[in-house]
Amino acid sequence: MAQPYSARSRAIEPFHVMALLARANELQAAGHDVIHLEIGEPDFTTAEPIIKAGQAALANGQTRYTAARGLPALREAIAGFYDQRYGVNVDPQRILITPGGSGALLLATSLLVDPGKHWLLADPGYPCNRHFLRLVEGAAQLVPVGPEVRYQLTADLVARHWDHDSVGALVASPANPTGTLLSRDELAQLSQALKARNGHLVVDEIYHGLTYGTNAATVLEVDQQAFVLNSFSKYFGMTGWRLGWLVAPPEAVPELEKLAQNLYISAPSMAQHAALACFQPDTLAILEERRAEFGRRRDFLLPALRELGFGIAVEPEGAFYLYADISVFGGDAFAFCQHFLETEHVAFTPGLDFGRHQAAHHVRFAYTQSLPRLQQAVERIARGLRSWQG
Repeated sequence: MAQPYSARSRAIEPFHVMALLARANELQAAGHDVIHLEIGEPDFTTAEPIIKAGQAALANGQTRYTAARGLPALREAIAGFYDQRYGVNVDPQRILITPGGSGALLLATSLLVDPGKHWLLADPGYPCNRHFLRLVEGAAQLVPVGPEVRYQLTADLVARHWDHDSVGALVASPANPTGTLLSRDELAQLSQALKARNGHLVVDEIYHGLTYGTNAATVLEVDQQAFVLNSFSKYFGMTGWRLGWLVAPPEAVPELEKLAQNLYISAPSMAQHAALACFQPDTLAILEERRAEFGRRRDFLLPALRELGFGIAVEPEGAFYLYADISVFGGDAFAFCQHFLETEHVAFTPGLDFGRHQAAHHVRFAYTQSLPRLQQAVERIARGLRSWQG
């Protein structure tokens, strides 16, 4: 008999929502009208100027490998975006283009985490963060967080949970699944807490651009030594193009470039050429209108769910999620999600996918459907609550 698969592979958990998604697709194939609020993907297709740029790249034969760090023109465009949007000077040499935000996370964990060492992560949080740490033989030290700290790590929590195996902390602003932000001052306090312990601060800014009524601060405003993960998937709407970036301190770039050369050679070349169009004024105008639409959806769904009894203690300021407490309804989150999928054909995500802290009592809604579809979803959820409680 062959040897069993690796311990690291067995330790990485699947997305629980994928079982629900598979069932949702079965129901849909059988002719049922399923409203998908489970997957964190914008419902808008990639903006037309970006598509045209990608098509032109193909027509011009721009299909070969790029440098491991990415197209110089794209790194310069991203640096210009930091200057325009945040007033922050970022040397393009510090930017590495990666295959999605996941590629940036892979580089950061590979560089910064030795076997047995760990990062502090907020619980709840995006599950792949802890799984990537396990992949490089490190670990995630999950720190339970709730509405009292807006589901975010704080400098005080870092001080309380730091131990001899801690080497850093990963925070997200806006966060998945809660949509909460870290202010400029909070980022500065986290930076100071990590520096005092010779630790690395890594900030997931993948949902930057998707904020409502406020603008997110980048950690680079307060700490040029921080590592920043970002992506073209969310605000720029390029999910399937698999493109992201990492901003790193200058001294880390040679090591990161070496890792990139070995791990994936380069990010997709066609996607990189297409992404050059992201920063054009006509593209940004389209993206800003989409941001406004996400804001309208949030402003409808948040009070509608609260009125039905869902506990949403903190108003999300970014991303496109609502993280809701279902304790008042009883039962566990996975069974709750199954009930609404089977009876009302509305799919949303159980909290089990985002950690352990009170996960069985929470669900996540993604408002990545049109307002009419969200209105239908609320009507169905209201009806489904009666049958759940009946």
